Amino acid sequence: MAKAELFQKDTPAEERVFYYESEEDDPIKTDEQEKKIKVGLPKDYEFIPSNPFVRMYSAVLFRIFWIFGQWYERCYWQAKFYGRDKLKKARGKGYVIYANHTNPFHDVFGPAIAADRRIFTVISPVNLKIPGIGKLLPYIGGLPLGGTLDEKIAFNDAVDERLMQKKCLVIYPEAHVWPYSTKIRKFPAGDKSFKYAVRNNLPIFAMTTTYHKRKGGKRDLPRMDIYLDGPFYPDAKKSVDENRAELAGKAYESMVKYSKKNTYDYFKYIKKDSAKIASAKADTKQKGKNVKKK
Repeated sequence: MAKAELFQKDTPAEERVFYYESEEDDPIKTDEQEKKIKVGLPKDYEFIPSNPFVRMYSAVLFRIFWIFGQWYERCYWQAKFYGRDKLKKARGKGYVIYANHTNPFHDVFGPAIAADRRIFTVISPVNLKIPGIGKLLPYIGGLPLGGTLDEKIAFNDAVDERLMQKKCLVIYPEAHVWPYSTKIRKFPAGDKSFKYAVRNNLPIFAMTTTYHKRKGGKRDLPRMDIYLDGPFYPDAKKSVDENRAELAGKAYESMVKYSKKNTYDYFKYIKKDSAKIASAKADTKQKGKNVKKK
């Protein structure tokens, strides 16, 4: 399987394809995932640091991260953001952004640039093992899911506290990163992650990243357009379950709507089928030859 950093630079045309059996397959895996090693949280992990110096360090680090993210998003990816004005409708309260999961690094920086306040992102504990940035994720807003009962309670308390502080919670309901995917996948956990907005009676927004050909230059790597949609509010007259289902449906429908703005399939995802695989391999091989001739 390819490593995340390989998806930040041009990939040979014949290698831009991933054959999958399920939408929960991973094109990118950490060493722990490859070896099927279960990763938990450190003992006595603090979801919200109690040490004031750690909180200060976290605030400074996030600011540095945000400044670098401006360059990374707008220059490296030539990203353009649309619909940020819609966030004004949620002023004075916290909110949740649900986004499609299509780039291992943009998905770290993109929401921070799109949002109008500090973000906190729900992540898997395995992300803490990523070389270099893994240990920094909690300081720049990563909220790893807990495994034990105590960790799950502490995680939920931390989420509620951040939302009460009028911060932005970011969630990737597709769960697995499919680099450059132009398709919106079903949410593996269904509407479970929509409980945070419902129980806190807060709005949600959908964020959809789309891919397009770069203007000028020799790079095949796509550029991005990012769309924000919402706000979508829970309905006080409906039950928790009804609200979760309704918000999940609205987020999914919004992502599907904006995903139609994609104009460049840089990377192909093909469901495993012998006939389709044979045809796709022939196409990518020929495409590779054409690129070399140029």
